[in-house]
Amino acid sequence: MKQLPLGIRLRERARFESFFPGPNRAVIEQLHSLARPVAAVRAAGLWAVAWLCGPPGVGKSHLLQAVCAERARDGAVTAYLPLAALRTHGAAVLEGWQEARLLAIDDLGIVAGDRSWEQALFNLYRECEERGVTLIAAAIDPPMRLPFGLPDLASRFAAANLLSLRPLDDAQQREALRVRARARGLEMPEETAIYLQRRYRRDLRTLYELLDTIDEAALQAQRRLTVPFIRAVLGPGAAGP
Repeated sequence: MKQLPLGIRLRERARFESFFPGPNRAVIEQLHSLARPVAAVRAAGLWAVAWLCGPPGVGKSHLLQAVCAERARDGAVTAYLPLAALRTHGAAVLEGWQEARLLAIDDLGIVAGDRSWEQALFNLYRECEERGVTLIAAAIDPPMRLPFGLPDLASRFAAANLLSLRPLDDAQQREALRVRARARGLEMPEETAIYLQRRYRRDLRTLYELLDTIDEAALQAQRRLTVPFIRAVLGPGAAGP
């Protein structure tokens, strides 16, 4: 996988195959399309610029990285830029991406209203437009709800293809956990998924982090993901909301 060096690596498990679409199947299909070469994207009549939004924990970061990984399979240079992690480096991190064919900017909402970041984003947007680079941004809110101070930037993002992710219900969360476990070579019984939902916070980010801990312990002990094993690894836990 070819990426420009920045110290931000794609998570190995952040792939389309390990993401349970639930009510977001149409969004996933559009992201799949955007992961194709730019010429194919334009031929299909899709926007070269997209905005992915949704509440915390619905998988925005996972999907941005999945798009980068999918596009990079063709040998293209891609870049995943999580602004929450890169903000301390300043707006200059948005410069120097001339080789990239696809740019994914995460957490964009946290710099809305900051003049230096907005100017850098506007410059980057225009570069992508001129070079035919696919640009995908993600934030909790759609662009029209963010406090952009630069009208030209606000209008351009407002015209992007808006892809809204919806949260999963309890049954869909359990299926998502099983899909993620199977991607790691593990099987998670239904009662184990229910136990995790009842004892811990009922959002996918928390549940996936628990799965990371369980995964490592299960591989070491060569154990199935039963409720007694989970309880032994994680402790009694705390009742979820």
